[in-house]
Amino acid sequence: MTVELAWQGELRRIGLWAMLGLLVGVWVDSLAWGLCAATVPYAFWHTVQAYRLTKWLSGGRLSEIPEATGLWGSIFEGIYSLKRRNRKRKRRLAAIVSEFQASTAALPDAAVVINRDEEIVWFNQAASRLLGFGTQRDVGQRIGFLLRSPDFNRYIESGDYESGVEIAAPNNEDVTLNIRLVPYGNQQRLLIARDVSHLHRLEQTRRDFVANASHELRTPLTVLSGYLDMMEQEGDSELDGWRTPILEMRNQAHRMQRIITDLLKLARLETNTLDVGLEPVDIADVVRELEDEARELSQGRHTLEFSAQPQVFVTGRRSELYSCLSNLVFNALQYTPEGGSISVRWWRDERGAHFSVRDTGIGVSSRDLPRLTERFYRVDVARSRETGGTGLGLAIVKHALERHQGELEIESEEGKGSCFTCHFPLERLQEQAA
Repeated sequence: MTVELAWQGELRRIGLWAMLGLLVGVWVDSLAWGLCAATVPYAFWHTVQAYRLTKWLSGGRLSEIPEATGLWGSIFEGIYSLKRRNRKRKRRLAAIVSEFQASTAALPDAAVVINRDEEIVWFNQAASRLLGFGTQRDVGQRIGFLLRSPDFNRYIESGDYESGVEIAAPNNEDVTLNIRLVPYGNQQRLLIARDVSHLHRLEQTRRDFVANASHELRTPLTVLSGYLDMMEQEGDSELDGWRTPILEMRNQAHRMQRIITDLLKLARLETNTLDVGLEPVDIADVVRELEDEARELSQGRHTLEFSAQPQVFVTGRRSELYSCLSNLVFNALQYTPEGGSISVRWWRDERGAHFSVRDTGIGVSSRDLPRLTERFYRVDVARSRETGGTGLGLAIVKHALERHQGELEIESEEGKGSCFTCHFPLERLQEQAA
């Protein structure tokens, strides 16, 4: 029965009860008593139907639809159809959720759903294996209570999830996890944890090989350079025809020594910890030392300007900070043509302390900027060889800054110069020496 027919039948029923009430009222000589006698049975019938509906909705099975006629029959049939559609929709959703859980359970990476309050809503089997989560007891717990890592806490509070963070697994310190958060939905986040221990082992093997190879190459290179220097200083006329080859071999040997020295610096930066040997470093004093060396190297070929705010100290190692800052200054000297200008500045503001080197040199194209801090990457290989560059200077700068919680910002335009800026956070600074 359609809704229109049900309402038409109900209106006819109301009309019949009203006419019956009028007849009763005429018979008893009281219109009020007649209408009351007609209304009470009609209201009682509706009350019974409402009771049947409530009982059915509160616990009745879907197949046990109450039988009724007229408007109530249409209501029962409409609710029955609605419940049947909802049941089919729930089955489809349950199938989708089951398929999703089965697919995520097969993932080798841990997946954890976190709500806006940083509470765990759901996690897959890999999360139990990699993160040590239980089956049910950890659902509803705050993620920070289970992953007790300062690096992870800083990462989740920062709100910047473009890159991930690496921490040790809470149930196995020998396992290194790369964790990344992906925001979605209504302030929810999906945590993805991946085991990157094998990558760390490969990286450690590479570092050990570079350090050992560099160390082993130092001795034969030192011997070779010594003999070449001796042959160059020898006054024997029989060697006159070999002066140019000897000079070239000596220059290349010295260049290899510089490469090995830089490789050993990188190896020390990557392997040594920064927990011991820290001191307040007066960067203004480092800038004055760099100014003396820069003016001696430039020999008046460049316009040099140095300025340093005094009494701003960085907690760290002076040798590493000197290597970091000196590489930027000496690079500017190498890649700025004669007559160019170089400006070096050290200052502090409300965000931290900053060291910048601005030059009017050859500059770098936007294509090469992202790769400048890679080992052995050179924008102009021929010019780097002419100037004696090793391609490791900016890699040393990057690693030294990371060990001091700093960041390197590079601005450059090809043919117009560059600006390299080192940013140090406030927690690394001291107003005066300890």
